[in-house]
Amino acid sequence: MSEPEKLRIDKYLWAIRLFKTRSLATDACKAGRVKLNGQNIKPSAIVKVGEVYQVSRGIEKKVIRVVELLYNRAEFKIASTKYEDITPEEETHAFKSVFHAPALKRDRGAGRPTKKDRRETDDLIDNFFDDKKDQPL
Repeated sequence: MSEPEKLRIDKYLWAIRLFKTRSLATDACKAGRVKLNGQNIKPSAIVKVGEVYQVSRGIEKKVIRVVELLYNRAEFKIASTKYEDITPEEETHAFKSVFHAPALKRDRGAGRPTKKDRRETDDLIDNFFDDKKDQPL
């Protein structure tokens, strides 16, 4: 039997669709946004089954465990079975809450908001997030 191929971390992250291109995955590794056991890793690091990686993409942070190696990019259904997302729930919820903030719109032609309008809007947003913290998930 032949020895299994070695798989680089940048290629793996691209194959499981965490990054749109392999060069973006390489750049993330070089910038220190991909970590293994808290240590920055090079794009050429070899992936092993069972290892846990911390990956940062913008404000989103993911913690993944390698379940199976994937050498070529595949559709999302297949790619998502090759890793286990073990991101803590509080980090996932914090990321999602940024995008579920209330969308406040002003009537067309209402003009620029006054200082009083802005304060009322800020109070409304603050109350929205305070109410969300008190609710159980």
